[in-house]
Order: sequence, then structure tokens, then C-alpha cells
Amino acid sequence: MPDYSLILIRSIIAFILLLFLTRIMGKKQLSQLTFFDYVVGITIGSIAASMSVDKNIQISNGVVSLAIWGIFPIILGFFGMKSRKFLQITDGRPSIVIKEGKVLEESMRKNQLAIDELMMLLREKGVFKIEDVEMAILETNGELSIMKRTDVEPITPSFLGMKVKLEHAPTLLIVDGHILSKNLSALGYTEEWLQKKIKKQGAQSIDDIFIAQVDSNGSLYVDLYKDKIQKDES
Repeated sequence: MPDYSLILIRSIIAFILLLFLTRIMGKKQLSQLTFFDYVVGITIGSIAASMSVDKNIQISNGVVSLAIWGIFPIILGFFGMKSRKFLQITDGRPSIVIKEGKVLEESMRKNQLAIDELMMLLREKGVFKIEDVEMAILETNGELSIMKRTDVEPITPSFLGMKVKLEHAPTLLIVDGHILSKNLSALGYTEEWLQKKIKKQGAQSIDDIFIAQVDSNGSLYVDLYKDKIQKDES
């Protein structure tokens, strides 16, 4: 069998196995991965790549290795859900790095976190002054969770004791010139109502609309295929 045909077969097998493993290993986002998850992911990818192109590795050996590296973290995750101590062994534990506006140097050293890295993480959360932070926790995935001091938090209606009407999530009614009938009927609207609304916003027909979205107050947002955008004259 020619080399390229063998590589094609190996690659297809590796791809199918990776797809299967990613489906059963959960839906964590990349930013939510712990260091352990990150290492496991890199190892699985490396095994799959080697299995695809390295003829010295038997396909059966690659399959067994992928199965072990894919199933073993699932087993560990199951035990982690049953035992918090076990979870801390595999994923570690969060560390407080700022408390009452003071940087905890010992905690910084244990986590090998430099002050420049801490400041970068703070800026990513929109915080530029350490004194504004009541508490900052370095999570197991490397993210920094921040609780600001009460006096620097933005004022909200709940803070002022005001009651506001709760809104549900906006709903798409038209996408790419097609009415989403299920969404329309679920909200109790009719196509006649929709036609009247879109004509008020400059659309002649449904075909002219790229996206239409309605909020809980019944206000309709319409984006036309041909938007009339006013250009600044320079």
C-alpha cells in the first residue's frame, strides 16, 4: 500500500478517535481548562499526530494509548466529583493573592506569579489600582477572580433598592431572509405583526432582512442586507 494511502487511513482513524474522545470528555472551554486538563489534551493530540504519520507505531497500539489517555481523565473526574480532596490533588486549589487591598507575597511565591503578571490579570478585569480590590483569587485554570471594594463598585438598581422589570433573552425571528416560525409562535406574534414591524424599519419584504430580533418589550431590531450607513465626510 502506498505511503500516502496508509497515512490517509491512519489519519482518518485518529480523527474519528479524537472526535469520540472530545465528545465524552466534556465541554470545557479552553479558558476553563486546568493545568492537568491542558497536559492531557496536549498528550492526546501528540499521540494522535504520531499515530497518523509514524509507520513504526502500530495502529492498535495508538488506539490503546488514546483510549487510556482519554478514559483515565474521565475516571479521575468521576472520583473528583465524589471527593473534594481527590479533586484538589488532580486540579489543585484556588489561592488568595490579594486580600483587603494587600498583596499576599507568600501566596504569590507559591504560585510563581510575578507582580507584572498579577497586574496584567488585574487589567484584564478592568482593575488598575490594587487598593480597589477587596479580594483576588487565582483559580486552578490560571484565571483571576476579583471582588472589588463596595465603594468602587458601579451603582446598580438593586444597590439603590429599586425594582426593575426583568427581561427575557432577545429572540431571533428572522435569519438570512427566513422567518423562524417556531420562535414567532412561541412568543405569541403573527407574521402579519412582523410584516408591519419590518416595513416601519424600511424593509419591503422578509427577503430584504438579514437578521431580525425582538426583545421582551416587543421592540424589534432589524438588520437589512443593504444597510444605509452614513459615511463621514473628511
